[in-house]
Amino acid sequence: MTEIVHVSAPELVTYADELAGLLAETVDEGSSVGFLAPLDREAAAAWWRERATDVEAGRVGVWIAREGGRVSGTIALVRAPLPNARHRAEVAKLMVRPSARGQGLGGALLSAVEAYAATEGITLLILDTESGSLAEQVYCKAGWTKVGSVPGYAADPAGILKPTTFYYKELAAP
Repeated sequence: MTEIVHVSAPELVTYADELAGLLAETVDEGSSVGFLAPLDREAAAAWWRERATDVEAGRVGVWIAREGGRVSGTIALVRAPLPNARHRAEVAKLMVRPSARGQGLGGALLSAVEAYAATEGITLLILDTESGSLAEQVYCKAGWTKVGSVPGYAADPAGILKPTTFYYKELAAP
């Protein structure tokens, strides 16, 4: 059975190596999540450990999905830093281990973040993803609204510029 957990800063540091493996596996199989291939696992682990400062400060929330004692997915919620944007946050780094895909885990992680955001008074979520990616199906199925796409927005793991599609979802006010 899969367990989804909102992790603390110390827990994030504890899981950094496993999350680095997930990140490297995701990049190596071609998903555009902000990194180029090949991704060094130690650099990936350091990147996750550096996020602990943001988690501790409440700027970022990180959730992990565990199955059989192993991290099988993750997602992050990045709060908007400016006073006029406290009602919104960005969903980032939704990753599901390739061997765990197609079982609804991406949707479950997304639902967990949406539920948490609503309890925090966040009424607008935004995200972006590579246009044409499998992740778009997850977002559409979860009721996200497509805003549009920007050509050449980000490089894929091979370094090729690809279009990115932006989405938003309004949440009910508490």
